[in-house]
Amino acid sequence: MPLHTGEALVLRTYRLGESDRLVVLLTRDRGKKRGVAKGGVRSRRRFGGALEPFTHVRVAYQEHEQRELVRLDYADVLGSPMTIGGEACTYASYFAELLDEWAPDNHPEERLYRLGVAVLEALESGVAADRTARYFEYWLLRLQGVYPSIQACPQCGAPLRGGAVLEPRSHWFLCRQCASHAQGVSMPAAALEFLAEAAHVAPGRLGDLTIPGEALGPLAAAHRLLLVWHLDREPRAARVLREINP
Repeated sequence: MPLHTGEALVLRTYRLGESDRLVVLLTRDRGKKRGVAKGGVRSRRRFGGALEPFTHVRVAYQEHEQRELVRLDYADVLGSPMTIGGEACTYASYFAELLDEWAPDNHPEERLYRLGVAVLEALESGVAADRTARYFEYWLLRLQGVYPSIQACPQCGAPLRGGAVLEPRSHWFLCRQCASHAQGVSMPAAALEFLAEAAHVAPGRLGDLTIPGEALGPLAAAHRLLLVWHLDREPRAARVLREINP
């Protein structure tokens, strides 16, 4: 069986029997892999705290052509939300769940991998978790080609500089005039300005952006609607976050 080594993000882990763990990894160069960590429940020497969701690891695993699951040999921690603690750990589980939903098995998705690592590093550097979440959701949907335009109204072509409304049936951002009779999520101009700047900065620089606190709530509501529409359900970790931050 060939041995592969490289960097990866841990997306999910499940207990498998008394002492093993089933682990879902997003590798940097070989896409999403599912594997078994023998003794992963108890082995501190080989795995330590490396099997927690959204942990950035250097991993070694063996792959067999006739088997769907790889076998993890070891994993060393390169970055972890556990070092931040608190609310960031819940957000990290949310990010990991969304990456797992979108990343295909065994198909390289380096852009998704780099997004995950950059967001983890931003959390570790002290960037506020709610800002990081809105950035992550925006870029995840944008990389999939499903984020609506924030530049102009698709109905009349007017610029959206004065704010917009996310129309729930079309999932477009409409200008306020075209959306005057629509029931949707009202997006203040400051929220759209945040997205426009987020398109050109790394997540570690989000703390430099000026955005009123009241603009993050509408962004969260709009992104929740877009994610549910594309996933056909609300992510479990998103429900936990809403209970923490109603």
